[in-house]
Amino acid sequence: MSRTAAAAALADAAPRTYWLDDPARPAPLPSLRGRVEVDLLVVGGGYTGLWAALEARRRHPDRSVLLVEAGECGGQASGRNGGFASASLTHGFGNGLERWPEELAELDRLGERNLAEIGETVAALGIDCDWQPTGELTVATRPHHLAELAGLQEAMRAHGADGVRLLEGEETRALLDSPTYLGALHDPTGTTLVEPARLAWGLREACLDAGVRVHERTRATGLERAGAAVEVGTLGPEGAGTVRARQVVLATNAFPPLLRRLRLMTVPVYDHVLMTEPLTAEQRRAIGWEGRQGVGDAANLFHYYRLTRDDRILWGGYDAVYHHGSRIDASLEQRDATHRLLAEHFLETFPQLEGIRFTHRWGGVIDTCTRFTAFFGTAVGDRVGYALGYTGLGVAASRFGAQVVLDLLDGADTERTRVRMVRERPLPFPPEPLRRVGIDLTRWSLARADARGGRRNLWLRGLDAAGLGFDS
Repeated sequence: MSRTAAAAALADAAPRTYWLDDPARPAPLPSLRGRVEVDLLVVGGGYTGLWAALEARRRHPDRSVLLVEAGECGGQASGRNGGFASASLTHGFGNGLERWPEELAELDRLGERNLAEIGETVAALGIDCDWQPTGELTVATRPHHLAELAGLQEAMRAHGADGVRLLEGEETRALLDSPTYLGALHDPTGTTLVEPARLAWGLREACLDAGVRVHERTRATGLERAGAAVEVGTLGPEGAGTVRARQVVLATNAFPPLLRRLRLMTVPVYDHVLMTEPLTAEQRRAIGWEGRQGVGDAANLFHYYRLTRDDRILWGGYDAVYHHGSRIDASLEQRDATHRLLAEHFLETFPQLEGIRFTHRWGGVIDTCTRFTAFFGTAVGDRVGYALGYTGLGVAASRFGAQVVLDLLDGADTERTRVRMVRERPLPFPPEPLRRVGIDLTRWSLARADARGGRRNLWLRGLDAAGLGFDS
């Protein structure tokens, strides 16, 4: 499909996040000022922080909980993502099998229960976030993908995933029609689709109802031990503040952590997304998609896409971008070259939708670590707990992460804290300039493997052997 067609489709796309461009968006809460004392301080108002604050009030209703957020709750990764809530806690079955084969059954059980309990909480709280257990299609667009998906299905079935089916090209196109599809792996139960910002806003409201004090536009500026407590400095539009807390949960995702020891453990990566106008009835008939499954392709540099409740198509992924020095800036959320590339790929996938327009284009920063899935720990005499490194698959796993952090702060021996995935830490990234060189070489190698039938070069094989990598 020509660049001209892609440019025309993008011509009127607003440089805003579709999920946040919503009349239901709540008004911001006041920032913190002055000095306060609490039992638990949560730093970060994304999913991990919101779940941690809500769960802390449930566990210990006699303790005070304060949450501070530098912007607005759900305003970053939690409100900008594709809305794929996965049962996997390990960034997919393959990653879990490679890293924790002996406990994968337990991790899958914990993940399935976690996803189910999120759905139960959404229903109980009446959160209007279009929670839809649709399942997911992983589509093959190159011949070598078929063999890879067949191997994945065999491994998943060997571990009890009897419902996973390998589909031929015609079967796949009967579910969702694209001339690029050669087949697919269909997992009918492992993924639920959700409107991500509305989920975050619903959790924010639940926190307030549960007695959590929430201050937005309040940036945490530093952390230090203060006798038997921890003090965190803050800065907001009304001035500086200080929070003295008995315990602290750090839930800052891709943003610079307050603990120096964590600064090489993750890198920030920008993911970019497009949203179409609502499909007409004729356009829906042209592609099918009656099951409304979430979709991802089987490439290393992959796309993910899904329908919204009003039949728009969200289309994102592929060109994840790292900026030298782990730079984070709002100006990086719009990237013409990447959005244009995404539009071209969309029209190649669905040529029958030629003439469709995109209404929104945006980007957001996520954190990734060398094992692709969240890691956990404590610091400052076990007074500070953290969960980081979700690598873009944290919509559901963030609730598990919040529970792990609270378990660690409570000193509790639970089924969550016993698994090796929780007890181990990933290897750090190197400092610059090696970090940038390594990331760029890895992404080049992944693209080359996609173009060469999946064959991994010496660099990728070396990373595999070391248990390292960089996920797109």
